[in-house]
Amino acid sequence: MTAPFTTGLLGTGLLDLLLPARCAGCGGPGGQLCPACRVRLTCTAAGPVERRPAPPGLPPLHAAAPYAGPVRSLLIAHKERGALRLAGPLGSALAAAVRSAVVAGAPGAPGALLLVPVPSARGAVRARGHDPMLRLARAAARDLRRSGVPARAVAVLRHVRPVADQAGLSAADRHRNLHGALAVPPRRAALLHGRTPVLVDDLVTTGASLAEAARALRAAGCPPFAAAAVASTPRRSAGPGPADRSQPG
Repeated sequence: MTAPFTTGLLGTGLLDLLLPARCAGCGGPGGQLCPACRVRLTCTAAGPVERRPAPPGLPPLHAAAPYAGPVRSLLIAHKERGALRLAGPLGSALAAAVRSAVVAGAPGAPGALLLVPVPSARGAVRARGHDPMLRLARAAARDLRRSGVPARAVAVLRHVRPVADQAGLSAADRHRNLHGALAVPPRRAALLHGRTPVLVDDLVTTGASLAEAARALRAAGCPPFAAAAVASTPRRSAGPGPADRSQPG
């Protein structure tokens, strides 16, 4: 029996042949990513991001674009609607955030990078039919290699316990909810050695997910050099907020 996700992709392909493709960012003509939205995504200057209050252990964080307008729509289309062709341009934006982090950390940044995606829960991956962050991390690594930066993307983090839904939780509650939820399995720890880990995610809100991923890497003996995301929400203070799309699942 054909999986629903696969059937959906086939249906989308047939519709693309019959109907003009609409941009996933703005809804206008010009294909799945119109020229104007491509410029918004790839020509935004990547730079450092502050989270206030910053969760304990959050590494230096950089993002490529604000989580608003077409960028927000593109991330949702890739992650939740299976718009897999957006992985390339979104991965290039993620690569720009990684470059920003590396430049900011110089001269202490070693050569070979290991992009470590924040993992989604297994149930979410099954429901979506793909692992969106691993796909973006691999696209970013390809973009970095094309520009002469040695990089590889590997999913070394695993969930070791379930977590509650992050929606509506304060920054402090998100940190408590996620603490201890991730780990590096012993059989994957060897993949970290000899490379510089950089945590990557599609979106950062409070930074709780990235802080927990950093804790897990430190526990495995390989602290992350930095963290990078495609987009970040506006700086926020403590208190309840919208669901963190960078959370596991």
